Amino acid sequence: MIPHNLKGVSAAVCSNLLFILLFLHSGWMKPMSGTDVFAWRMVAMLAGLLVLVTVTRSWGRTAGFVRGVGRDWKRWFLILLPTPIIASQLWLFMWAPVNGEGVGVAMGYFLFPLMMVLGGSVLFGEKLTPLQKAAVGAACAGVGAELWHTGAFSSATVWVFGTYPVYYLMRRRLQVPALTGLLIDLLLITPFALLYIFTASDSLAMIAAQPSLVGFIVLLGAGSALAMQFNLYAGGTLPVVLFGMLSYSQLK
Repeated sequence: MIPHNLKGVSAAVCSNLLFILLFLHSGWMKPMSGTDVFAWRMVAMLAGLLVLVTVTRSWGRTAGFVRGVGRDWKRWFLILLPTPIIASQLWLFMWAPVNGEGVGVAMGYFLFPLMMVLGGSVLFGEKLTPLQKAAVGAACAGVGAELWHTGAFSSATVWVFGTYPVYYLMRRRLQVPALTGLLIDLLLITPFALLYIFTASDSLAMIAAQPSLVGFIVLLGAGSALAMQFNLYAGGTLPVVLFGMLSYSQLK
């Protein structure tokens, strides 16, 4: 395996390990609701990402990308089109575990890699090696068995595997740098999160009564920024088929 792919694989594995911890945060941050946790995650994640962009000295690259797109409004439209998808997925990820949809969302993530494999084959012309074909076959069998065993198939399941691949595939097709794309997404999402916090949430009172929640918010922001950066870096550098199959390292 060439070093470039090795970095991508390492990033994918690291992101998946972090996502496992992040999935538990909604339970740790009670009495906040899943939507409360999502809103604070967006605020803290943007702060963490700004630190990450500064530490990695990526401001120049980000500015260069923005200048390169310039006034190409059609390209800006395509770049921003999947932002609502990532917003909805990040919300669902926090909301589901405390609202009885954890298994349904997990099933969506079981199906997500198969959709990525399909997208990589159709949109990017990637060919499966015999070993990858065997892995896909085993994955299909495993997903089928899990569906049969749990019966966990809901609208949340469909939303995850039906829309999340669109986000990754569009950003890859448009060659949007991982940090830059995520920064743009969060700059658009966070104002709505703040509006929710100050007008429709009791989370500020909860934090005042339980200051330890601040620590969880900081960890949530830092972990989210790193996890998404690793994940999007892997999604932008690895073959789509390989990236999709590596997503199974996040699942039990």
